Amino acid sequence: MTADEAVAPPPTGLRERKKQRTRSALVRSALDLFTCQGYDHTTVDEIAESVDVSQRTFFRYFANKEQVAFATQDSAESHFFAALCARPAHEAPLAALRNAVLDAWSTIGDSIEQLVPAELHMRMYRVIESTPALLAVHLRRTAELEERIASEIARREGLDVSVDPRPRLLTAMFGGVIQIAGKLWGEGDDDSTDTLRDITAFHLDHVGPALAENWRTDQ
Repeated sequence: MTADEAVAPPPTGLRERKKQRTRSALVRSALDLFTCQGYDHTTVDEIAESVDVSQRTFFRYFANKEQVAFATQDSAESHFFAALCARPAHEAPLAALRNAVLDAWSTIGDSIEQLVPAELHMRMYRVIESTPALLAVHLRRTAELEERIASEIARREGLDVSVDPRPRLLTAMFGGVIQIAGKLWGEGDDDSTDTLRDITAFHLDHVGPALAENWRTDQ
């Protein structure tokens, strides 16, 4: 090895992999702390110390504690939205949403586990639901995601989302189903993604009958 080779910087690929490992370690440690001792009782210093990095290093990757709390949610939402954009053009809007979310849940484990174990991601979901500060952020993020979904549905159908109310109405209904499924899952004892997927599928499959059929059984 020459002197120049000895002092040459590592290839970009190696550098990027090291940065990704550091980011993943920060996410995992943060979520471990949040789920064990609570979001409000966890500091940025504790997260950084648990990975043996400085506070300054933490802020190279995340603007604040809130951002790291939603790191896996970002991954999950991006995974779902990509699945929706990839659905065949001939699918009806509700079918596209249903198939996208179920397909995403079937493969999301691989995406999530690039950051943390899927089980930890699911436990963090419960922390978000039970922490007022995080729940408020979650609701805002959900509204922003629903607007993106409505715009994508409108694009697929060749509609103007600012004029035709159907994409937003459908997306609001879909978001309600996801919220109910998440609540029921959170009240249960099974943390698995398979269980959440099954609950979601069950409720989405009842949307059509709930809207179109007469519910009374005495006629």
